[in-house]
Amino acid sequence: MSSSLHLSQLRKWILESPPIEWSIHRLRQLIIAALRQGPIPQHVAFVMDGNRRFARTHHIETVEGHSLGFESLAKILEFCYKSGVKVVTVYAFSIENYKRSKYEVDALMEMAKVKLNQLSQHGQLLARYGACIRVLGQREMIRPDVLKAVDRAIELTKNNGTCFLNICFPYTSRAEITSAIQKTVEDYSKPLSSLARPFSQTRITQKILSKNLGTTPPRASSPTPSNTSDIDDSMSSTTTLHQESPNGGREASIYPDPETITPETIEQNLLTAGDPPLDLLIRTSGVKRLSDFMMWQCHQGTEIVFLDCLWPEFDLWQFLPVMLEWQWKQKHLEQEESGNALKRSKTKLK
Repeated sequence: MSSSLHLSQLRKWILESPPIEWSIHRLRQLIIAALRQGPIPQHVAFVMDGNRRFARTHHIETVEGHSLGFESLAKILEFCYKSGVKVVTVYAFSIENYKRSKYEVDALMEMAKVKLNQLSQHGQLLARYGACIRVLGQREMIRPDVLKAVDRAIELTKNNGTCFLNICFPYTSRAEITSAIQKTVEDYSKPLSSLARPFSQTRITQKILSKNLGTTPPRASSPTPSNTSDIDDSMSSTTTLHQESPNGGREASIYPDPETITPETIEQNLLTAGDPPLDLLIRTSGVKRLSDFMMWQCHQGTEIVFLDCLWPEFDLWQFLPVMLEWQWKQKHLEQEESGNALKRSKTKLK
């Protein structure tokens, strides 16, 4: 295994030599230019799996494996943003990771703080692509010193808006969906309006006569203004009568109709609200499961790809075939839709 690590280091040394590095840079630019001629996924997500296995395989510390994984992320981000991807979402730390050893959890938190501080110190790298950092997850579970680094990185990039980097940390999809439902219930539990005046029997009679006769009879005069209530018909399905109000009448509160809740209502309360639909999700390390990541966002149009390579090994040459296949499928779908639209138009003409 040590010989494998030496070969990896030798390969890295060769690739970083000036002539080879220049040639690879030019080739990368040509590839990006070619990709931009076709459709580009607007939202790409990564499950960065395999850092620990890579470390074990190469007999290095687990933390070093995570650090090499961060370097892979930096390279992939640059490729994505240059290609035209608007949103990149990465699974940086699961809530379930807190079940790991205290040593590893503390090391991961410390590394997150260091890397976020590096982003703060070298903000021009993010500014070059107009990338805005957003940290999605349970903030209350983050260590206070790490949270300061999180807020510093967010503050640094808050004015960027060309593209976005969503760092899910600490995160699980079930926690996100639960929070979105809680917010929706809270919104639908707030009254839209409150009517302090009591119901008027005269006004109710007028409404019934109006519906039966199809006319609007003149409103009967009442002894005092408080005997009238201007309840609109559209409110009846969502009106709730509460207990006696302090002024001796009944108070009617108008609540949003729960039947108006749609998937879009929930999406507006998700952590990814406002982002484009998820086009492509990639998981490395050969594991074929979502691991509680972006379960709501994975819709029928999301392409999910599982790769055998470990995350620190993931680079342009593993990513490029995935992008090309995604483009081919998109063009095929566009051709199918165009053909179906043409058939429908011909049928109408007949």
